[in-house]
Amino acid sequence: MSFEAKRCGVQFSPPSIVLIYEDKETKRVRKRIIPVRNFSKYSDHSMAAERLKNHPRHRDYLEGVSQSQLEKLHIILRDHMQGLSLEESLTSFRLDPDEDLNKLDDEKLARKKGQMDEMFERNRRRKDDPDFVYNVEKDFTKTTQEKCSWDEESDDGF
Repeated sequence: MSFEAKRCGVQFSPPSIVLIYEDKETKRVRKRIIPVRNFSKYSDHSMAAERLKNHPRHRDYLEGVSQSQLEKLHIILRDHMQGLSLEESLTSFRLDPDEDLNKLDDEKLARKKGQMDEMFERNRRRKDDPDFVYNVEKDFTKTTQEKCSWDEESDDGF
């Protein structure tokens, strides 16, 4: 049987992955609730996602769902078990250019770096792309810098 995943989501009580899929043979859209067992707030999200994706009962249904999507859903479930709200968990997946990454813990930093890598690969231009241009030159206008009083004073001594 072949299935095409349409949507993925989480259900907090009981902890489950919700999959909306289409059965290609009957053309019917169905909903499958996959319980997440043996998963706590201390569990490794990548191992749990891999275990779920390779489970013989769910393998055919989750074939069209990427590993990173399942990991994100497990992170949301784990964040909920740790007491974070859904909004707080989802904001950790957004990239804020003004955010100081030096203040993040190792797990959140790894999450942000993964998102940056994903965005880089999405925006990357390859030689095979139709809009690829080799040796692009751009002229950036130079802004005039204001002089500070301490700059003028230090020139006298040297």
